[in-house]
This record gives sequence, C-alpha cells and structure tokens, in this order.
Amino acid sequence: MSSDTTEIGYAEAMTELDVILDRLDSDDVDIDQLSTSVARAATLIELCRSRISAAKTEVERVVTALDDPDEQ
Repeated sequence: MSSDTTEIGYAEAMTELDVILDRLDSDDVDIDQLSTSVARAATLIELCRSRISAAKTEVERVVTALDDPDEQ
C-alpha cells in the first residue's frame, strides 16, 4: 500500500479503498494495522472528494462556456 497519493488516480484510489474495506470487514482484522488502514482510507477518501470537486468545477466551466461562448 503506497503512502503517497500525489500520483494516484481516482480509480486506483477507489480500488485501494475497496481492498482496505474488504480487509476491515474480514473476521481476522489485524489490530496492529487497524489504525494505519483507517488513516490510509481517510487519506484516499479526501483525495477522491478533491478529484470529484475538481471535475465538477471543470464540467461547470465547460458548460458555462457552451452557454455563453463570449466568456471563454
């Protein structure tokens, strides 16, 4: 599990989150890794929210430009 999120994409972050959640849902959760896994999941969730927000802003900009071509 990479600790860096600067080069990770949204899809990769979601895949890693799925892996973490599967691990946490299992009956044999490693207590020693629990806090590390939860912290990593929080970082990945923050990254995904940021990517969604950036995509929303870009889509809104494009749609606005289509509605008013003089504002490009």
